[in-house]
Amino acid sequence: MRASSVPQPEPAVHPRRRTVLAGAAVVAASASVLPAAGTAAAARRPATSQPHRWRTAAIGGTGFVTGVLFHPAVRGLAYARTDIGGAYRWDDRRSRWTALTDHIGWDDWNLLGVEAMALDPANPDRLYLALGTYAQAWASPGAVLRSEDRGATWARTDLTVRLGANEDGRGCGERLLVDPRDSERLWLGTRHDGLLRSTDRGATWAADTSFPATASATGQGVTLLVAAGRTVYAGWGDGGTALYRTDASGGWEAVPGQPSAGAATRVPVRAAYDAGSRALYVSYADGPGPNNQADGSVHRLDTVTGTWSDVTPVAPGDGDAFGYGGVAVDARRPGTVVVSTNNRWGPVDTLFRSTDGGASWTSLKDSAVLDVSETPYLKWDAEPKFGWWIQAVAVDPYDSRHIVYGTGATVFGTRDLVHWAPEIRGLEESAVRQLIAPPSGARLLSGLGDIGVMRHDSLTVSPSRGMASDPVFGTATGLALATLEPSYVVRTGWPSGSDSAGAYSRDGGASWQPFASQPAIAPSAPGPVAVSADGATLLWSFVHWDGTKYAAHRSTDGGSTWAEVPSFPKGGTPVADPLDPKRFYVYDTDAGAVFLSTDKGLTFTEGATRLPSGDVQFRIAAAPGRSGDLWLSAKDDGLLRSTDGGRTFTPVAGCQASHALGFGKAAPSKGRAGYPAVFQTGRVSATYDGVAVLRSDDAGATWVRINDDAHRWGWTGEVITGDPRVHGRVYLGTNGRGIQYADPQ
Repeated sequence: MRASSVPQPEPAVHPRRRTVLAGAAVVAASASVLPAAGTAAAARRPATSQPHRWRTAAIGGTGFVTGVLFHPAVRGLAYARTDIGGAYRWDDRRSRWTALTDHIGWDDWNLLGVEAMALDPANPDRLYLALGTYAQAWASPGAVLRSEDRGATWARTDLTVRLGANEDGRGCGERLLVDPRDSERLWLGTRHDGLLRSTDRGATWAADTSFPATASATGQGVTLLVAAGRTVYAGWGDGGTALYRTDASGGWEAVPGQPSAGAATRVPVRAAYDAGSRALYVSYADGPGPNNQADGSVHRLDTVTGTWSDVTPVAPGDGDAFGYGGVAVDARRPGTVVVSTNNRWGPVDTLFRSTDGGASWTSLKDSAVLDVSETPYLKWDAEPKFGWWIQAVAVDPYDSRHIVYGTGATVFGTRDLVHWAPEIRGLEESAVRQLIAPPSGARLLSGLGDIGVMRHDSLTVSPSRGMASDPVFGTATGLALATLEPSYVVRTGWPSGSDSAGAYSRDGGASWQPFASQPAIAPSAPGPVAVSADGATLLWSFVHWDGTKYAAHRSTDGGSTWAEVPSFPKGGTPVADPLDPKRFYVYDTDAGAVFLSTDKGLTFTEGATRLPSGDVQFRIAAAPGRSGDLWLSAKDDGLLRSTDGGRTFTPVAGCQASHALGFGKAAPSKGRAGYPAVFQTGRVSATYDGVAVLRSDDAGATWVRINDDAHRWGWTGEVITGDPRVHGRVYLGTNGRGIQYADPQ
């Protein structure tokens, strides 16, 4: 699981057996109504829970926004979908997005990716979401959520087929559609299981056996569904006929005269219907995107005469390879259409706008004035980019000059076709890998997927310095602070724009310098890093993205020179003792053993053995202000604790699962005197039956649940920490919903 705003290797495609759908029901309907987003649901055991106010730390998007829809009948009503971070509703009065799917829980983490959205033009309060992040055999099947109150509450239908909101093709058109002739009927296009149809507003689904294309276990399947008057068009991404249509009177047919198959017209990516001129615009590319597109085109269908026209703004060519992505029409001005390029890494992606049905085009990027002052991290190489991975474009049906588009990191909007700024407040999609709440200085330091390290001086505004620079990282792999010299911080990550994979700061993350040297393996396999309590010793572990592990290296001169540590378990995550600069710890997840160093990381010897093994996400946390006080999150093997520096571990009674663990300020005059508050995402059945966010003020003897059923965010097993300055404040890393933080109410 990872963020997806810049190109990275996709998960391996696992072979799967395609479900045979012909004539068979393919869902199990559920009548349950899910809690309102942002509204605390009643806890199962009120005595063991504590209400908290949950908020999202502001950065400004940070992930791929794959779709934006304006409702045609309600001014200011719009929705956005993301590949791993759920769906949002635009609050026009407050000019911010409201998250709609934070209620999705741990066991349903695969549903945080939104494959498609659908509006009902005749019923503005109705909203439908098709959910499912991965279509691989190891992922759970998808689901359809349906709402009668614009996403405040939901009913859910579980599918037996899988959807792929974070796979290739995730920026294609909406695969979910309300029939323009009958609001009771919906269609859902799948990647590997053909076309599904519902006749009861999404409560149950069955295969549409009249759809003529043959499903593939490895293909793209249906890439788009769009209504053109009373006709429905479906795009097909697996070769052969690319566009089908039906008037709902029975059966589908190939659209006559459509562009022939070829490098520029292989996959229909998106389509939009201009009701004023009765024209359908379709964008094509030589692949579904967002990666690996090098050719594309835009075509216009006169739905009255059946005549097709090639209206491509600029033909891709040598030195300027790209595909076409988003398509949107102006409901107020017939003949006005906007299309986007995609995967254009040379001149950078742009929007083309036409006011004469595609006869001529203007590049909006060429006259654009970008203002990213609200989200400074978007200043790549000191200058903001107009965008990349643009496959979602929308024109406000009530304001022709209000255009928005999604990128691999944010949503840009304009109100005058010249000045553009992020319209992103409330929408946060980062995948969080590391969190440090320093005892002084910055409020929070974070290591994120795709966009490196951030320093938050305020949690309510995007960090003023943007991404940590010199060097710039893509995904952060390590972040550590010297506990006795907290102004000294080190970070590691995948290089971006240079070969440097490690850096240090002497002012608490306000400014950075790359290490003077680095091990040869560092740029291709940067892994986690630790720094001794006094800042004198660095330990850097190395793991390639494919899982290959390498020997760790040690530096005692701030990164000027490095030496291999043969006795350090390859690929392990080093942990520094918070008081004793000589001590380091590492958990060998392969062997199920903890290794210890008492000579500043020079050598490691075996400590506790026969511990849980086999999962790289097992991890050690060191209790602040104490030497040798270690806690081990062992996922479904529970939580263990050592008070002798890792030589022995004892299970924490009553804890059935622990996925992430951290510490915060001790409760005043409560529990064991002065012991830090312990936070975890885990399961303690005496408190709550499922995985929850928990706090203990008595060293794990008792726990309280501090989240609720409206605030679960799918998978939250990477990182959690408390605030050393404010008792009860917690910071939680999510995989697609950014940094969540809360204070007791």
